[in-house]
Amino acid sequence: MAGIKEIAERAGVSIATVSNVLNHKQNVGGETRQRILQIAEEMGYRSAGGEKGKNKTLVFHFSDFDTLYYLDILHGISDYAYPRGYNLLVSSDQEPEKYADPSISCGFIAMDNRCGDSKLMKLADRGCPVVVLDRELEYEGIKSIVVNNEAAERQLTEGLLEAGYRSFAFLGGLDTPDNRERFTAFKEVLSEHKITFRRNDYYEGDWREGSGSQAARLLLLSERMPEVLVCANDMMALGAIRRFQEEGLRIPSDIAVCGFDDIIISKYARLTTVTVPNYERGFLAAQSLVEIIEGGGDYETRRIGARVKWRDTTRHFSKVG
Repeated sequence: MAGIKEIAERAGVSIATVSNVLNHKQNVGGETRQRILQIAEEMGYRSAGGEKGKNKTLVFHFSDFDTLYYLDILHGISDYAYPRGYNLLVSSDQEPEKYADPSISCGFIAMDNRCGDSKLMKLADRGCPVVVLDRELEYEGIKSIVVNNEAAERQLTEGLLEAGYRSFAFLGGLDTPDNRERFTAFKEVLSEHKITFRRNDYYEGDWREGSGSQAARLLLLSERMPEVLVCANDMMALGAIRRFQEEGLRIPSDIAVCGFDDIIISKYARLTTVTVPNYERGFLAAQSLVEIIEGGGDYETRRIGARVKWRDTTRHFSKVG
């Protein structure tokens, strides 16, 4: 049986145009519409769940590394979707593509590095519109909404240098675009200020609090403690702080710590971090997806800004904030 990609290739139009026609949208000209319908019939196309346009369920798929991180995103998605008559299915399944069946849902929001590019592209090829939040993926049928990690990490590192810090360690998360962009920006700023960052000062984490605690233990065993530990997310930073304090270190007098994301508990921990507008990111993801489903959206990448929030886990934050 032919898929939507094959129909688009034979008709000489985009996958989005075929999707709009097969989903009964009225934004495609009559001649093109008839040609697509005829080709679909000739090629034996059948939607998996009957008429797809009747389904109004969106899927939000995420990795289950830190539930707190996703709360604001979910809130933003639901605040846009529910008033417009759309339902929401939330998944952290190892095989999320099964929920993209047209009998189950009409669109897919993804934020999970375990869900590879090829899986997302296959969903788009099948006519399932996709919005992805954790990578920039240029592919027809997929829209990316991503954080400008580089600008925010540069602002954070510049502020730390302005506050007088000169020796650094970096605690990275899993190998994702977010982690790579944050670490690259951090290194670039240090290099611009003639500060050498040694490979041994990079510690590997997994985004979870426990890996922050493990990195802190390793730092405590090292011969050279840095002045500041820069973490790629808040949960690892909070884990490191807890371990340092258990060992009698004062934050930030003995070692400063900062994170990225500004999750709910970071405010109460007084953690210096980068505030990511996750509620707005979720709202924009749902808005973009619904607009695409209803035939009025686009697939252009959208980058959103983030800003540094200076708090008590770094010194002199008031002078650089």
